[in-house]
Amino acid sequence: MSKPLLAIDIGSSKISVVIAEYKGDAVHVIGSGVAKSQGVRKGTITNIELTTRSIRQALSDAKRVAGTIASKAIISISGAYTRSINSSGIVNIPQQEIGIKEINRVMQTALYNANIPNEYEVLHVLPYNFKVDEQEYIEDPFGMNASRLEVDTHIITTQKSSLSNLKKAVKSAGIEIENVVLAGYASSISVLNDDEKELGVCVIDMGGSTCEMVVHSGNSIRFNTFLAVGSNHITNDLSMALHTPLHVAEKIKLEYGSLRTPSNDLIEIPVIGDEEENHEISLEIVYNVIQARVQETLMILAKELEKSNLRDQIGAGIVLTGGMTKLDGIRELAMAIFDNMPVRIAKPRSVEGDFEPLHDPAFATVMGLLEYGAGGYTQYEIDSNKKMLHKKEPITANEGDLPTISLTSENGGSKNDGNLENKDIKQTLAQVAQEKREPFGEKIKKVWHWMTQIF
Repeated sequence: MSKPLLAIDIGSSKISVVIAEYKGDAVHVIGSGVAKSQGVRKGTITNIELTTRSIRQALSDAKRVAGTIASKAIISISGAYTRSINSSGIVNIPQQEIGIKEINRVMQTALYNANIPNEYEVLHVLPYNFKVDEQEYIEDPFGMNASRLEVDTHIITTQKSSLSNLKKAVKSAGIEIENVVLAGYASSISVLNDDEKELGVCVIDMGGSTCEMVVHSGNSIRFNTFLAVGSNHITNDLSMALHTPLHVAEKIKLEYGSLRTPSNDLIEIPVIGDEEENHEISLEIVYNVIQARVQETLMILAKELEKSNLRDQIGAGIVLTGGMTKLDGIRELAMAIFDNMPVRIAKPRSVEGDFEPLHDPAFATVMGLLEYGAGGYTQYEIDSNKKMLHKKEPITANEGDLPTISLTSENGGSKNDGNLENKDIKQTLAQVAQEKREPFGEKIKKVWHWMTQIF
């Protein structure tokens, strides 16, 4: 049975919608739509009505292609008004075995211990270090025997007002919300591989008006931050420096934008305010403007990475994604600014039915939302609905194993009090042997025969 998936990435420059089906272990894309983002500025909603209109347009385009649409969506939220804190929790394990219930309890304890302001709402509670009794750095405590379980968590929160406005814009477009995911977290899901997560990696999604940074270490997010600068700022800089309209500056950025050796060629462009009058400018000026803005952006991000105190824990280096990474030469510039750390330009992973335009760095977030809906989240997580997410299956006995036998007295009470009589055991084993048939019944009969010899 397939599960419908609807992902909506509400960005500052565009709103992306992807409709997919989740069958078994595979995500199959059946439709997508993109609309120019209105009413969103630097990651925050500034006009709910305009944002709703843009969402409706993108939804309409996606539905036209897919022929159907899900009623609930997984949506992204910018890191513009997020605040992150670290918290820890400790619980005792009465049953001596750690299961999902115990892991959930210790994570809820860490959340309870966190000092979260009243005006903030929890988006994600992500554990990055488990401690079983006195043993630290446990990768997965599930199924272990212990008397005490501890956890260190990274908790991502957002302003309630910002979250409320985002939800209102989506609901006004006729869509209910299934979950809310931090945009940088979603991008990391779609571009990272298991080796990078294990070694530690910094993911930077460089979009139209924002840059989202997420540091993965120990298979979980350890740090996230936000910068209100993107590729649209390059367009604005070019428009002012060249004294030309914004749409012309955008065209110049896309056609001539490069961070490699500048050219001295001349091009003719219209003058702002009088597009019938042209003037010549050198491409070296274009290069200098773009170089200055991108270099400044990367330097700020490098300082943010230093502040995280996790630079020594990212053995896999830097992964860049987002529309701004399509600038020629940005990888080499990033390597120089990040002190020769490995840098990779990443596209979202391909999925079944993937439309060619979606295999682009600009769509990393929306494709990550799809993967999140299909179970691509971290090993354990408390989501925006305060629900525990995990990938563990319940432990069941293998076929052929002896079943667990529950011995009860005639009045229904348990007789597991250490005072069992021989006849109770004999009767129970004989009953099981009679109910079971070959070949399993034969095994039970042998056990029953052996037990009758003992007692």
